Order: sequence, then C-alpha cells, then structure tokens
Amino acid sequence: MREIEKNLDGKGMQVGIVLSRFNSNIGDGLLGACKSELLKLGVADHDITIATVPGALETPLILQHMALSEKYDALIALGAIIRGETYHFEVVANESARGISEVQLNTGVPVANAVLTTEDDDQAIARMHIKGTEAAQVAVEMFNLVRAL
Repeated sequence: MREIEKNLDGKGMQVGIVLSRFNSNIGDGLLGACKSELLKLGVADHDITIATVPGALETPLILQHMALSEKYDALIALGAIIRGETYHFEVVANESARGISEVQLNTGVPVANAVLTTEDDDQAIARMHIKGTEAAQVAVEMFNLVRAL
C-alpha cells in the first residue's frame, strides 16, 4: 500500500491570496497570520501575490483569473462574513463558498478557503489568527498532495 505523507514544504511555491476588504480589521488579521505561516513553511515573500476585492462575492472571480493564469501553485481566499439583521448573510456566505469551491474543482488549482462566516465580530476576532494560519498550511499541503498524485 502506498501512502502519501503530509508535506508542508512550501519552498519554491507561488501562492496567490485574494483578500476581501469588507470587515477589513478581520481580513488584516487573517492576512497577517496567513503570510507569517507561509513564510515559516518556506514560501518566499516575493512568491506571494495579494489581490484585494471589495467583498466575499467578488473573491471567486479573482481566484479564477489567478488560477487560469497558471502563475500560482495554490490560492488562498481570506475574508469575513459577519451575520447582520437580514438574509443577505446567507446569500453571501453560500455563494462565495460555492464559487471558491468551483474554482478549485474547475481548474485543478488548490484553493484554501478562509472566508470566515460568524455570528458576530467577537467570533471572527477569536478565529482570524487560527484560520489564517490554517489556510497557509492547507494551501501548501494540498499543492504538494496534488503534485504527488
């Protein structure tokens, strides 16, 4: 039996990040943690490209453009969708997640989804550093796994 081991070596990887500017304080926290972890995993600072978009619904389009450019080994989506008083939260959360998943399935480029969906700011603040870190790990691991297959 062949088992493919977890590989978190990011050396030589080109990583694209799409950051939603809506709820920017949370996005900035996600980005800081994500970038720090990418560097720890061996991704060079000059091999990380960050594109910002107005909100989570715009994220999949830019991820798709990045994936189709064939410049990136893995992509990361960062942002925060925080519940408000209307149904709009569900629409944005569901449609952005669907679009992000479609990008990776349609292009074969791994996409780590760290667009938080929370009930309030406190939940988002509590999760932003952990999820930013995890997104970097997922991107590197999935690139290496796809490459190994």
